[in-house]
Amino acid sequence: MTTPALLPLTGRRIPPLNLGPPSFSHHRATLRLSEKFILLLILSAFITLCFGAFFFLPDSSKHKRFDLGLEDVLIPHVDTSKGEKDIGGFLIHGQGHDEHRHREEEERLRNKIRADHERALEEAKEKLKKSRETIQAEIETEKNKVAEEIKKKETKPLPPVPLPNLIGINGGEPEDEDTREKREKIKEMMKHAWSNYRKYGWGHNELKPIAMKGHSTNIFGSSKMGATIVDALDTLYIMGLHDEFKEGQEWIDHNLDFSVNSEVSVFEVNIRFIGGLLAAYYLSGQEVFKNKAVQLAGKLLPAFNTPTGIPWAMVNLKSGIGRNWGWASAGSSILAEFGTLHMEFVHLSYLTGDPVYYQKVMHIRKLLQKMDRPDGLYPNYLNPKTGRWGQHHTSVGGLGDSFYEYLLKAWLMSDKTDIEARKMYDDAIEAIEKHLIRTSNGGLTFIGEWKNGHLERKMGHLTCFAGGMFALGADGSRKDKAGHYLQLGAEIAHTCHESYDRTVLKLGPEAFKFDGGAEAVAVRQNEKYYILRPEVIETYWYMWRFTHDPKYRQWGWEATEAIEKYCRVRGGFSGIKDVYSSAPAYDDVQQSFFLAETLKYLYLLFSSDDLLPLDHWVFNTEAHPLPVLHLANTTLSGNLDLR
Repeated sequence: MTTPALLPLTGRRIPPLNLGPPSFSHHRATLRLSEKFILLLILSAFITLCFGAFFFLPDSSKHKRFDLGLEDVLIPHVDTSKGEKDIGGFLIHGQGHDEHRHREEEERLRNKIRADHERALEEAKEKLKKSRETIQAEIETEKNKVAEEIKKKETKPLPPVPLPNLIGINGGEPEDEDTREKREKIKEMMKHAWSNYRKYGWGHNELKPIAMKGHSTNIFGSSKMGATIVDALDTLYIMGLHDEFKEGQEWIDHNLDFSVNSEVSVFEVNIRFIGGLLAAYYLSGQEVFKNKAVQLAGKLLPAFNTPTGIPWAMVNLKSGIGRNWGWASAGSSILAEFGTLHMEFVHLSYLTGDPVYYQKVMHIRKLLQKMDRPDGLYPNYLNPKTGRWGQHHTSVGGLGDSFYEYLLKAWLMSDKTDIEARKMYDDAIEAIEKHLIRTSNGGLTFIGEWKNGHLERKMGHLTCFAGGMFALGADGSRKDKAGHYLQLGAEIAHTCHESYDRTVLKLGPEAFKFDGGAEAVAVRQNEKYYILRPEVIETYWYMWRFTHDPKYRQWGWEATEAIEKYCRVRGGFSGIKDVYSSAPAYDDVQQSFFLAETLKYLYLLFSSDDLLPLDHWVFNTEAHPLPVLHLANTTLSGNLDLR
């Protein structure tokens, strides 16, 4: 799942230096001479200013030392009769120092500065004799040298780590021909989405399939980080599209660069990029994915530099400066964002032997355990400076959803040894069932939103993941309630299917109400869109795995046909602005999670259970599979004990 579309931020970029030719060719030579003349004037003024500063400085002999930003100058000891301090054969200038010697030292420094300035001026004159193209080439060469040095530092070898037992990373061929044909159709849809991104949006974060060009949002910052490439890798691998997988791997190896002046969402970059890279590493064994994941994780760590250790929502990858979304309650961080780091960060510590990642997420958990929770519920907002809750708003949809998911999956990923995480999950689900889950007049089970003690009878598309979560957590639940939670998962799946079935296009809206006569339908115009979201299909897949009830494949195929009919365009797949309209308008965005999640879950729904079996793999909230870590009696990388 991903949080709802976030409010756009005003991006401020420094315009690039334009070294290309001027617009009017007949002024070209004149402009070059003018530019050189101006540059010489600037250099001359700078040198004059420097000399003036030195010659008009007050007599520094009246001060304790002549300070050029250097440490005290060490001079060989000659005479200590005037009270200087003698340390190890050297004289340290201090009170009572030799004024004559000090003036000599000043003059020597002045002469050196004069010589340096004259040399710099000569170099500037020589530089200006060169053509624009030569200067540009020299700048590019220097940039490449610096980039290579940074790359060498970042690619230092990681400690060897034994891979977990990886089972079911390919195959999954269904037995009957009809299911095989449906599976192949979904694979063809993936090829259509990928090939058009490859053709029109390569390197961009996402694709505008109608305009046929690249697209990005503020969650990825201002840089071309290839979000779709990273997000789609494991889906390509699972589907056996190895040529396309290699295309993505080569781009990542040569082009994916995190040393950029770009502000990104910590949450989105973690679940899409780090999760995607880790999954690609485990599936393929290619070291480049692991190395890139570790490089990126290091860029996210400054986001945790807050008084409480609760990370900022956004961080600049270059400067490390963090901040929160302007629209969040009282400058708060968001539960679903800082609570959806555990899986990826534990794997980072496992692969690197560095406990820092594990410590960051465990610190968050310990802090949350100490806090009072109104009605046993976790509010969606927490201030990273004060450690206090913001607005008392609780949701299992956007702003809250994946926090609960990761409590359960932390337990599953630890081979069910992380009892603390399981207890937190069980406590949270009991409070949610008591305060948020209701049955409508028409008999539909839904999960509302809790706002300051009042239940809002509204459910979001994002909340529909919870049906799969309840089924996944049924085994191991308290008081032998496994059957109860599996049934609850089935009821949520049914409600979410109704939200699809009650639209004209048979695709679900972003949010739907249960007020009065309106049940499982969107009321507001701004809630009627479908942006290729996966959550309903995700629940179908989990329910299929645990029950093998054929209706889940039937519902999944209905959604597949609707996506193919209404969302497919010549340049890929697009979201729809109104699922209740018989003549829908497109939003012209092919979301990266469509390739990472929606198509992957559909493919798995029509595959046999031996493909990525759930007792060996745990899917992060972006559907990137990570292996279960059997840690009960082991240390990580030989020196890291996560028990």
